[in-house]
Amino acid sequence: MKIAVVGAGIVGITTAYELARDGHEVTVLERRGAAAEEASFANAGVIAPGYVTPWAAPGMPWKVLRQMLGTHSAFRVQLPLSAHELTWLWQFWRACRSDVYVKHRIALQQLAFYSRSQLHNIIERHSFELDRSDGYLVALRGDKELSAVQPSLAMLRDLGVSVTQLDEAATRSIEPAINTDTHFAGALHLKDDEVANCRQFALLLKDECRRMGVRFEFNMAVQSLSFSDAGASNCVTLTASAPTQNSQFSSSIGHELKATPASTQTHDAVVLCTGAQSLTLLRPHGIQLPLASVYGYSVSAHIKESLNAPRSGLMDERYKVSITRLGQRVRVAGSAQVGGNAGKLHPGAMQTLYKVLQDWFPGAAVMSQGIQQWQGARPMLANRPPVIGASSQRGLWLNLGHGSSGWALACGSARLLADTMSSRNAPLDVNPFKLAPTV
Repeated sequence: MKIAVVGAGIVGITTAYELARDGHEVTVLERRGAAAEEASFANAGVIAPGYVTPWAAPGMPWKVLRQMLGTHSAFRVQLPLSAHELTWLWQFWRACRSDVYVKHRIALQQLAFYSRSQLHNIIERHSFELDRSDGYLVALRGDKELSAVQPSLAMLRDLGVSVTQLDEAATRSIEPAINTDTHFAGALHLKDDEVANCRQFALLLKDECRRMGVRFEFNMAVQSLSFSDAGASNCVTLTASAPTQNSQFSSSIGHELKATPASTQTHDAVVLCTGAQSLTLLRPHGIQLPLASVYGYSVSAHIKESLNAPRSGLMDERYKVSITRLGQRVRVAGSAQVGGNAGKLHPGAMQTLYKVLQDWFPGAAVMSQGIQQWQGARPMLANRPPVIGASSQRGLWLNLGHGSSGWALACGSARLLADTMSSRNAPLDVNPFKLAPTV
């Protein structure tokens, strides 16, 4: 088939790759000037399948409300809030039920483990060299965090995840650069998990896609989709005018988008691998999704002294902030913000990132120059796992809504989508990812 993939983030590129492997003629359309410039650009880089869980969890609304009163909140609701975001928050609240959470967590973790194996297959197949490291620590500041992780610890072991509970001394043996002035209750060590540079992988895979015949068309903002009466072929209207661009992308990447005349293309199928902008493409076809941008933040800096930097990845369980080593850089990432303005860095969120880095690895990075501050809009579904599969419109397929787990789920989601499009039996249950009401 002749297939258009809309979006060149990590999900779009892995989707294009798997479809090309199946022999399809693939074109990738991206509104920005290069691949992986949005949510895939400077994310934490963590690949920890056991920690890929739904945000909509029992007790989460009250936890969010309590945290919002603190200086270093992991979750923020920021003004202005649109009517759509208010609706999203209500749908999120309603989904925080035990039965829904357990069902979705099982589905997400099965996909995450499958995705990790697919990622490793791709790296081995093409001999990719990435900034990556093995192992992941979940640091527990106090007895409260130690107690709170016990149910998750039991669940991880039931899933067969290799996880060890460590005291402070044992944790320091794995990450000897941890601040000697910071005392804590211990950590969970997931030795089979890892950190890796998402954008670096995306760019390497994009080049491989090109060698396989995939066409990439950048600065192409898709504004509408239309379908023939028979539904066998689809006319996709592409507008190459520069989209609204967040200031942090223009400053950190430096691409200038230039308007070009609108054009149309005809394909046998279209796959949307986009963020919240998917909503404007789906609404004319009667498809409504509880999808919103949840903003995350990161700070990246060059390593000052290798011995003072983390060896791999550590997450501060209290503040939900991760510190990862990506080659010769340290990245600290976290926060979840609904509402607010794209491109406007929240001072409190940034202060939390710097605080957590200082608490755990104060001498790790050069903080006087070359610092990259980033805000990314992660497309999050309020009450369900990502949508992977056919839409209600024949010829239109979806692979979107991965939220903060896009990197951890991308390779598995892409293979699942490709198998579904080819009517092949999938290696795991696809029902939780179909487009259907779940709450």
